[in-house]
Amino acid sequence: MMKRRAFMALATLTTAGLALTACSGGSPEAEGSATPGEIDGKGQTLNVLVDANNLYPQEQQQWFKDVNDKFKAKTGAEVKFETFATANDELTKIQTSVVSGQGPDIYTLGTTFTPTAYATGAFLKLDEDSWKKVGGRDRFTEASLGISGPDKDNEVGIPARSRPFVMAYNTELLAAAGIDKPADTWDGLRDQAKQLTSGDVYGMSIAYADNFDPWKFIWAMSVQAGNPIVDGKKVRLDDPATQKAFETYFGWLATDKIVDPASVGWKSSQALAAFAEGKSAFMPMVTATSINTLDASSVAGKYKYVVMPTVAPGETKRPADGVEAASILSGSNFVVADYSKNKDLSLALIEMLTTAEEQRIYFDVFGEMPTNADAAATLEKEDATLAPIVEASKLSVGTPFTGAWGDIQLGLTNVAVQAIPALSAGSVSSEQISTALRAEQEKAQSALDRAK
Repeated sequence: MMKRRAFMALATLTTAGLALTACSGGSPEAEGSATPGEIDGKGQTLNVLVDANNLYPQEQQQWFKDVNDKFKAKTGAEVKFETFATANDELTKIQTSVVSGQGPDIYTLGTTFTPTAYATGAFLKLDEDSWKKVGGRDRFTEASLGISGPDKDNEVGIPARSRPFVMAYNTELLAAAGIDKPADTWDGLRDQAKQLTSGDVYGMSIAYADNFDPWKFIWAMSVQAGNPIVDGKKVRLDDPATQKAFETYFGWLATDKIVDPASVGWKSSQALAAFAEGKSAFMPMVTATSINTLDASSVAGKYKYVVMPTVAPGETKRPADGVEAASILSGSNFVVADYSKNKDLSLALIEMLTTAEEQRIYFDVFGEMPTNADAAATLEKEDATLAPIVEASKLSVGTPFTGAWGDIQLGLTNVAVQAIPALSAGSVSSEQISTALRAEQEKAQSALDRAK
């Protein structure tokens, strides 16, 4: 029965093209009640599937080796990492593993898709004993626990990384233009970006062709304008606030001319590279992972972070039903496959990877914020640069906890993808946007009805 439920849920995810972010695999092992430090894993292997880190590929390979060496010394078990290049690659792995009942022991899921994965019933529900084995629920920052499950009694996600989104800005360019600080409204930011666009330097770096960034802009602007996207039993993709958000987002390139025309084909790494070369004044929708890149670039010492605008396009202040959403509640969660014969060993690995020491190492190498409360507090005290990132984390808002979210997010993504040809040609009409939103509204509403 469980397999059938999981299969049906995963069939929905196939339609959604779900972007779950990371996984792992397993070998048979007798379950025990030992604490993580007492586990004898000699001769066992944990296979871990994670997303390939395109910014730091060599560093990721070294991290894999280091983790394996440490865990083997601690438990005797090997850790085998496997990477995937796209969300579809990962989804295929999840489908085949869940249906066959063998494969990854641990999955690292993007927080926005944890609800969809939860709906499959294919992952270990965390009880008090499970939390103890990973160091206790109070090991983690309160914000990072916000999307571990629908409530504290029904959680599957153990916080792995925190990725609140902020905006980077070039302090030198702003000072030369007489701008004291970035605007806190989207309209104000657009006007500043126009002032800062000159020659081959543009006001903003935007990654229109990225697989993950575009929908986050639309979601944030919609929520700030008072549209939660999911309102009870109703999906609100074809809402005026969402229409305005898309018009604003495409308008930066098509009408405002504050974005490099080449950005219509850029991924986030290319947009970041342009900012790092001093070719743009602002880059919204970046995380702390950009620190290492920027500190090794020509803008080192000439950039800062700030919370992104929290006032929707067309507004000078948030309406009464608007939400101060500085970022989605972003990051990743560890989850353990319910079919796994390696549950205790899996929890032991997660315990090791969520210690303050290991989370600090991960931050130093990759720039991803810790979910370990002690590590996060130490970083905040040590580095003032991180203050806006910490603030954004506190102002982050979780996406709706529904199994339909994968379809809804895909709907937002589809509108952006479908507009690329027109954007490349120079303009995206309001009618084109509204037509696309109506089509995605119908599909998303159907998914929500099924989930309910």
